[in-house]
Amino acid sequence: MAHEDNIPVQMNILKAIFSDHWSRFLKENKDKMRPVIIEEVEKFLHCGELSNGFLTFKCEACPKVKKIPIRCKGKFCPTCAVGEAQKWADIQANDMYRSNHRHVVFTIDEGLRSIFAGKYRKKLLKKLMDEAARLLNEWFEKCGFKPGIVSALHTFGSKLEFNPHIHMLVSMGGVTPENEWKTYDFIPFTKLRKQWQTVVLKLIRRTLSPVAKKVVQPKLQAAYKNNPQGFYVNAPKRSKTDVKKILGYIGRYMKRGPIALHRIIMYDGETVVFKYHDKQDGEEKVESLTVDAFIGRLIRHIPDKQFKMIRHYGLYSRRIKTLMKEIVTIYQESIKKLLVNAKKMIQPKGWRESIKESFGYDPLKCSECGNVLEFRGIAVRKNGQLEVQYANDKEAKDYINREVERIESEAYKKAQKEKTEAAIKKYRFSWSEREKEIRERERRIRLSEL
Repeated sequence: MAHEDNIPVQMNILKAIFSDHWSRFLKENKDKMRPVIIEEVEKFLHCGELSNGFLTFKCEACPKVKKIPIRCKGKFCPTCAVGEAQKWADIQANDMYRSNHRHVVFTIDEGLRSIFAGKYRKKLLKKLMDEAARLLNEWFEKCGFKPGIVSALHTFGSKLEFNPHIHMLVSMGGVTPENEWKTYDFIPFTKLRKQWQTVVLKLIRRTLSPVAKKVVQPKLQAAYKNNPQGFYVNAPKRSKTDVKKILGYIGRYMKRGPIALHRIIMYDGETVVFKYHDKQDGEEKVESLTVDAFIGRLIRHIPDKQFKMIRHYGLYSRRIKTLMKEIVTIYQESIKKLLVNAKKMIQPKGWRESIKESFGYDPLKCSECGNVLEFRGIAVRKNGQLEVQYANDKEAKDYINREVERIESEAYKKAQKEKTEAAIKKYRFSWSEREKEIRERERRIRLSEL
């Protein structure tokens, strides 16, 4: 197998910002961070490096060899977070119903947000999701049926502020106690707002310690006084019976991170400027933050370990899914196949198909001769050591071992560092250099006029 002498550096503007400042930021703020933050950011910073492990492919017709880094699959990494495999992890075992669905949003008072970000964060956020689902379930049970609910927690607002709120996809139909399917199309938002306010305030009071409750009591009273109509609950969208679009919505919207890379429009080494949509007036605006403020706003949205940001309730609950399938199967023919298998509806895309779709090229097509690249083996980092996990023959094993030795060498690490620094530098916008360009352009215009 031929030697492929390359040092891949996968960089984007968010990674450049964190690579520039994370070590210093961590040193200054480590005592105030949850351990999961450090773990997730470190994974993100080294995502795409061969030193974390790689897959080896060789062209079937020429000596070309290609190594593809193993991704971090972290919660903070924007590249991994939007992967098709991760998107489907939460829904592939669930079935969707061919019914209208409403997108319901539950919010809380701005003055209460800091309570959900503090010591009781994990417990409060989980119960916030449970209570919202319980409120809707109770309403629909009064109407005579049990709905299906897919719930997603967002902790961020458009300006990256901590703003915990819940997005739900709710079936406008369900199973009655008589095991029949019933459709429905009304949610009493005015009534639910007041009930939701009561639920949230009670949740805080019963979760916090007596001492903590005394501290936040003024905030609870203000939240009640300032929201006479209750906390905001609304359903901005209602889907039609297109289950494929519903599933696409779940994957695309409900699993997104706090900021898309295209929203970051400038970074000069000290300041970050990003654009956002202001929901108050519907206009696009920009926010300028110091690097430390920007990093601080982002990392607080990293969820705790094992915390499920997407949960299923009612007919979509895993506990009753099997029973409901048996009940609904009886009515499949008469109601035009009500139950739709999500896994069969949209097959999850592999990384090859995702790259083809997103970037317009085939990663397993040889760049030299155009033939197919065949998988030959894999190296992984285990107990701090990079080693061969699998090779399909001796030639492949020998090649991967040589590459492992090369990647672990000091010369490679030095070259990797230099290439990374060069890649980061490209993302830094220099105001002084920009001003020089503008002045030079103006000078040329004046000369052309003369």
